[in-house]
Amino acid sequence: MEKKDILTKTLAIFGTVLVLLPVLAPFILGFASLARDGKYHLDYLMPAELFLSALVGGPLLIWASMRAHSHRRLIGWGLLAAVLLLAGAQALATITGLASGETEPTNALIALVLTPILIYALMLAVVGVGGALLTRDLYRQAPRH
Repeated sequence: MEKKDILTKTLAIFGTVLVLLPVLAPFILGFASLARDGKYHLDYLMPAELFLSALVGGPLLIWASMRAHSHRRLIGWGLLAAVLLLAGAQALATITGLASGETEPTNALIALVLTPILIYALMLAVVGVGGALLTRDLYRQAPRH
């Protein structure tokens, strides 16, 4: 039995906002720097730095999707992929020596570490879209005959 009560709706909304925060914050703050300094500064590591937000929002979305029986696979698999990609990027940074600074950062090494971080951010966006779809479904009215 699917639940569309206030708890499920609240979980979906807060989960979606918390998951999308790491993805949207770099762009929002980039536009703030553009308005302030006249230059657009994009912090491409911010999604990884704001992982705690996604770590809180992801389980809220999973819980809401389990209660609603909707978008469970998209949210669950997307969140799992995001976590694994971020852990992989951190492992690569440690293995290559970029994390400690013992290795000279070359373009190839930087690309090797930043690629999983970029895909991680994309997966968070996918999970956020899943949360938005879930929220939309929760607020959709039953068709009238």
